[in-house]
Amino acid sequence: MATRKMSCYESPCTKYIYDPKVGDYEHNIPPGTPFEDLPDDWCCPKCGAEKEFFEKLDE
Repeated sequence: MATRKMSCYESPCTKYIYDPKVGDYEHNIPPGTPFEDLPDDWCCPKCGAEKEFFEKLDE
């Protein structure tokens, strides 16, 4: 079974990076959750930006 590589994503305020290895404790997102699997209503815990405004970081 191949493991899928999970990318980090940065919020537009650039003060928060979603790291799938860490998850988002404040929003009950467990470690290991890929950005693509976050709920549609998830937003940046720092600035409130919606998921669609995050940018994928280079590998």
